[in-house]
Amino acid sequence: MSKAKKVRIQKYLSEFGIASRRAVEAMVLEGRISVNGRTRTKLPVLIYPGDDEICVDGAIVDTRPPEKVYYLLNKPQGTVCTQQDPAGRRRAIDLVKEAPRGVHCVGRLDMDSTGLIVMTNDGELTQHLTHPKHQIPKTYVVEIAGRLDEKQMAQLKAPTYLDGKKTSGLMVKSLRRGYERSLLQITLREGRNREIRRLLARLGHKVFKLKRTAIGPITDRGVKVGNFRKLKSREVAILFKKPSVESEAEASSGSSGTRKKRSAPRRAAAAGASRKKTRTARPSGPRRGAARKKTRQSPKRRRR
Repeated sequence: MSKAKKVRIQKYLSEFGIASRRAVEAMVLEGRISVNGRTRTKLPVLIYPGDDEICVDGAIVDTRPPEKVYYLLNKPQGTVCTQQDPAGRRRAIDLVKEAPRGVHCVGRLDMDSTGLIVMTNDGELTQHLTHPKHQIPKTYVVEIAGRLDEKQMAQLKAPTYLDGKKTSGLMVKSLRRGYERSLLQITLREGRNREIRRLLARLGHKVFKLKRTAIGPITDRGVKVGNFRKLKSREVAILFKKPSVESEAEASSGSSGTRKKRSAPRRAAAAGASRKKTRTARPSGPRRGAARKKTRQSPKRRRR
């Protein structure tokens, strides 16, 4: 038996989608869980992942690592992103009927918001997308009351403080301006709780609708509200990339391509300019004619 590092049973079983951590703790105290044939009724319970046999209500828990799956869900309004909801509201996981155990939402959208959310059982991707250091951009379309002036736009773009922590600022673009309602496109690279709504509320603008339209380069195109699709392997690979490295590569390749594209027209323009200079250096027709005219007139002057 290979002795791996021990882990708490509530953490281990929650990762397999058996129940939430608190629910597993309650099961232990109720005597519903046994490890290697021995019923455990006190916490903490530490187990060796993959080696110990765990039973819940007498049934052996299948702890074989499931196949990793990746879904893109267009979350409708009124749906929560939690795994367990005591209020019994509709959960995002309920919309992905084919999802195996352990699939969870990567990050969250509040109940009133709609749009894209990645769902997976891959803990590594979850860590990558949610960790602040990776700066994964998320794009939203937001309908607000009134309209932003230039000063307010600058305030949204500038770093500020939420819950005592400094934000990195928002990327804001006006899509439609109206006196009563306006439409904005906002991109952020961090996942503060209700950040967009709270920052707009500071400026006195109520949010009517908030929809996440893109996660990195992956957009909601082709995914209707309430529907989902599986992410392609190349899309998963893109999500694993660091945006800063990718953008730098694109910027460098784009700039070199631009120089190559502009070099040919510049050469053609330079060649054309040189030809013009050559043509203007030659004596023109009227000048030669004027010279001949002076030659013909000179004898007349002598006759007079």
